[in-house]
Amino acid sequence: MADYSEYIGQPTGRGTLVVERGPLAAFAKAVLDESAVYRDAEIARQEGFAGIPAPPTFGFSIQNWGRWEELQPAEQPTTNPMFEVMGKLYANGGMILHGEQEFTYHRPIVSGMTLHYEGRVKDIYEKVSADRTMTFIVTEDTYRDESGEPVLTSTMNLIHRS
Repeated sequence: MADYSEYIGQPTGRGTLVVERGPLAAFAKAVLDESAVYRDAEIARQEGFAGIPAPPTFGFSIQNWGRWEELQPAEQPTTNPMFEVMGKLYANGGMILHGEQEFTYHRPIVSGMTLHYEGRVKDIYEKVSADRTMTFIVTEDTYRDESGEPVLTSTMNLIHRS
């Protein structure tokens, strides 16, 4: 078994994003959620939200929206350890799978929020089955509001099967 312990705890990225109403509505439509709470601010307020809320799985694509260049921190990790490990594994063939995604909402994400996030490698481990080795890379991204309080923790598991 390979030793990937040097990668555990390493940062995968960081940034700032503004949660925008349009992408929330578009995401809800894409996942076939027709609830007006994702399109109508008055209905969202009636339901107790401070703005248009994010659909439950929006955390999967949250970093693709509202990343305005001028808001990004100057210092970024120079590499992404998840890509380094997967690149080394994939260079020898095999298949990469998205194994699992988990979202822990500490409170609702709503339009207008500015979130700061940091990602890290949480764990890397292997399992052997018959003549195949599966390497699991677990990453975790934590999103915080302007006061530093956590809003969302997203945990993803990528798998390489030899």
